[in-house]
Amino acid sequence: MQPLAKDWSRRGEFLAGCRAELPIILGVAPFGMIYGALALGAGLSALASQAMSSVIFAGSAQFVTAQLVREGAPGLVVVVTVLIVNLRHALYSASVAPYLRPVNRGWKALLAYLLTDEAYAVVIARCLRDDQSGEAASPNRHWYFLGAGLTLWGSWQASTAAGVFLGGRLPARFGLDFTLPLTFIALVFPALKDRGAFAAALGGGGIAVLAFGLPYKLGLVLAALGGIAIGIVAERDA
Repeated sequence: MQPLAKDWSRRGEFLAGCRAELPIILGVAPFGMIYGALALGAGLSALASQAMSSVIFAGSAQFVTAQLVREGAPGLVVVVTVLIVNLRHALYSASVAPYLRPVNRGWKALLAYLLTDEAYAVVIARCLRDDQSGEAASPNRHWYFLGAGLTLWGSWQASTAAGVFLGGRLPARFGLDFTLPLTFIALVFPALKDRGAFAAALGGGGIAVLAFGLPYKLGLVLAALGGIAIGIVAERDA
């Protein structure tokens, strides 16, 4: 029996990207709901909570923003912290850039917006498989990226809306503050797979505790920068 020919059409690549992302959104959707409820609890309006999922579109940065808003941090601190938290996206961009050289700037801008942890994982895996196969690359591979990114984007917007809707109807006695640290613990622990990651987590956590009393919540910024520096040193000396 002859193997089925690969569908490298725009539609085929788009649908393949959607299918590849579907298993991941099962784990992402609960976090979107938690974010929506927490954002309301932090004092953001329903519209602002939903808009943040569209504008920032980065779960960890949105959780941090909700925490800082709740604690009354200045706007500059919020912006700087979000930029630091999202620095990893620059690494993702550098990693996938060689595979997107043929596409125009409009496509690159759109895909840059959709570049998240989960979309990157699916896209880079596809690109690496292509490299290992030794076959010619699909001319419509960027449509695969688009399918994966839009699938995740749509699920994140829907789960945020569900969290906003449900969070606004929970009695005040059902406080959700405890879910924020639990969420971060759930996000961080699976990522601690090497010496550098452990060092960054422990160092950043220690700095955050020691610098807790600094004004304008600057302790969070110092903790992020310190954790990155400690992790880099630990990786270099490993």
